[in-house]
Amino acid sequence: MRGKVLRLGANLNTDVIIPARFMQDWERLGDHVFEGEDPALPARAKAAAFVVAGRNFGCGSSREQAVMAIKQAGILCVIAPSFAGIFYRNAVNLALPVLEADLDVEDGAEIEVDLATGRIVDASGRIHQAPPMPEQARRIVEDGGLIEHMKKRYAERPR
Repeated sequence: MRGKVLRLGANLNTDVIIPARFMQDWERLGDHVFEGEDPALPARAKAAAFVVAGRNFGCGSSREQAVMAIKQAGILCVIAPSFAGIFYRNAVNLALPVLEADLDVEDGAEIEVDLATGRIVDASGRIHQAPPMPEQARRIVEDGGLIEHMKKRYAERPR
């Protein structure tokens, strides 16, 4: 995957990712992603492929809408040094790839990400290495989320 970065700070909580006042319209969550942080961020998110953030991304409440808002904005992957556990699980369940890395790149920079290996290459050619997503989590994401993954596993079971 290749694209531009939306650079965000640390401790970005789910109330900032998708403010509660926008959660009723499931189909338009992406129109308001990160609006709790800055009203200009939804448009910038839609122009980016990756969110690169600081530690503890997705802390706060366990709302799945935070993950859906990011996906609906067109973000392909979130990269941060650490994630709140429930956000990480929701991301896997809803097929949003996440990588744990402390990436030093500028807002708007272009990067290339290989999810299978965790390799990230920035515009200057520097290589950053994140641990790849655990195999089981990566399979769930590749299958389109937990529900699709379970349907696939069920269909493959011998009868």
